[in-house]
Amino acid sequence: MNIRFDLPPDLSASAPPESRGLSRDGVRLLVAGPSGVHHTVFTSLGEYLRPGDLLVVNTSGTLPAAIDARRAGRPIVVHFATSLDDGSWIVELRAPGGPLLDGRPGEHLSLAGDASLTLLAPASPDTSRLWRAAVSVEVPPLLAAAGRPIRYGYVPRAWPLADYQTVFAREQGSAEMPSAARPFTPELVTGLVTDGVLFAPLLLHTGVSSPEAAEPPQAERFRVPPATAALVSWVRSRGGRVIAVGTTAARALESAVPGGDFGDLGDLRAAEGWTNLVLGPDRPARVVDGIITGLHAPEASHLLLLEAVAGAEVVQKAYDAAVEHRYLWHEFGDVSLLLRH
Repeated sequence: MNIRFDLPPDLSASAPPESRGLSRDGVRLLVAGPSGVHHTVFTSLGEYLRPGDLLVVNTSGTLPAAIDARRAGRPIVVHFATSLDDGSWIVELRAPGGPLLDGRPGEHLSLAGDASLTLLAPASPDTSRLWRAAVSVEVPPLLAAAGRPIRYGYVPRAWPLADYQTVFAREQGSAEMPSAARPFTPELVTGLVTDGVLFAPLLLHTGVSSPEAAEPPQAERFRVPPATAALVSWVRSRGGRVIAVGTTAARALESAVPGGDFGDLGDLRAAEGWTNLVLGPDRPARVVDGIITGLHAPEASHLLLLEAVAGAEVVQKAYDAAVEHRYLWHEFGDVSLLLRH
């Protein structure tokens, strides 16, 4: 990890900006690129975009993915991360202090109502945090009836699911909010479109992060529609910039890039399925020229992705400035726009 900074605890946003008297698009915006670092508010995003730029947005909606459970009679919380093709789910077991790492194959947990969950096997050989599990009932109705949004210790009280949805959400499936898009409002989108900024949708259902440890991202389900793939190629051929709204959009879009040298993008294709792509120094971004993103914790794997898009120098300057000017971190915090050119 090349990016280094110390995050003061009081810079973690503990509640939605609306609870602080702001509109969604009233959060602060830090813009960093070759021209330096600029400080503004999200409503001024259009001042840093050009007609013909393309914003690629994630249309995944947030699930109420946290549910109470009992494990050998003790209360814990289960985070439902990802639905698998065979009907099983990737889950995380958590206590107030963090993830529980002592799961056992065949272990049974009681859920709300008469539902139950059985641990089958670790989700991958390199994790003891995430498990593949069988659930005795259909999970979406269970979560709708008894679940709540996932939140971590820096958010001390519960907030409604609506506070965890973005204006672009159309298909529920993300365990955690694709939060970079949270500041967008219909009015702001309308203004950007009127000014000639383009939008294109894709889908990536997020899994559960690990705030306690710097882990690489797990496999996630994604879909890049044919029209989005075609529009990306068209914009790039005319000199426009492709800007991902969030690390999820960047990961999905880069997962649709065929093999080949940087710049070999004429046949960018629609794609869907599962992505294991990890963007970083060994795999720089080939399509994405910039990214709108929240501020990520020190050592988070997301920082490698930001480096892959904008370069380590731009990202380091942005984070140094964000700490100095006391921007707020995490899903309810402030936002950055990082540009390669």
